[in-house]
Amino acid sequence: MAKRKPDEPPKGAPAWQSTFADLMNLLLCFFVLLFSMSTIDAQKFEQIAASFSQTFSVFSSGSTALGEGTLVGSGVSQLNNLDEYMSDTGYMSQQDSEADEYAQDGGQNTEGDQTGSLDQAEDEVEAAKLKESEELGEKIEEALYEGGVLEDVQISVTADYVQLTINGALLFDSGSAQLKEQSLPVLTQVAYILEKYAGYTITIEGHTDNVPMSSSRYANNNELSSARAISVFDFLLENTTLDPAKIIHAGRGEYVPIADNSTAEGRSLNRRVEIKIYHRLSDS
Repeated sequence: MAKRKPDEPPKGAPAWQSTFADLMNLLLCFFVLLFSMSTIDAQKFEQIAASFSQTFSVFSSGSTALGEGTLVGSGVSQLNNLDEYMSDTGYMSQQDSEADEYAQDGGQNTEGDQTGSLDQAEDEVEAAKLKESEELGEKIEEALYEGGVLEDVQISVTADYVQLTINGALLFDSGSAQLKEQSLPVLTQVAYILEKYAGYTITIEGHTDNVPMSSSRYANNNELSSARAISVFDFLLENTTLDPAKIIHAGRGEYVPIADNSTAEGRSLNRRVEIKIYHRLSDS
């Protein structure tokens, strides 16, 4: 065999070229594989992406990140936008998490939102009821004024009813439940007004002061207040066409004072009859 001269280069390709050629082949295969993946069936590819997400906890945004995202779905040329893709993936994952929480809450973001909505609805109902009472009170006040008895009847309103208060001294003598003659014109006008609201629920409440009483007919203030409420009830039935089933009468005795019973003036105010007209929006 002939010997190679010392200054003669070795025959064949240098060793580094073989390694470089292998590397180029691998890179070529890699990019061909990526290109082929970008053109496969979208539905199958989304299924593969979902499988990766569930198994390896990657690509948490599912088909959005792979099927139509910036990494693969738009082509190999966008691999340079990897940082943007990672940011978008995290943002979309956060949106998905918030959407899941929203769905679990039944469409409500927080418990506070539910409470706030409920409170707002209750306020709106109360406002509507109060407006109904105020409008009804204005009509009754006008009718009392036209009837010339407005000075003898006090009017107040709540969200559920309009209240007419008549002083007991005008209606009854002390310790009696028989209507006084001078009270009949006032009660007649009140009865005329109540008849306009025959479909409404009406309550009649008798009240007394806290001075103990006892007579041959009434043993205490409870019996006296009940008898006075019944007297007004009977007057309404005799002078109107109101349905008795819509009228409630009760004696409240001394237990619901509106003034101080330690003074004569306060006791006079506490001796009264209250007529409450519940409108159609009230809870009663």
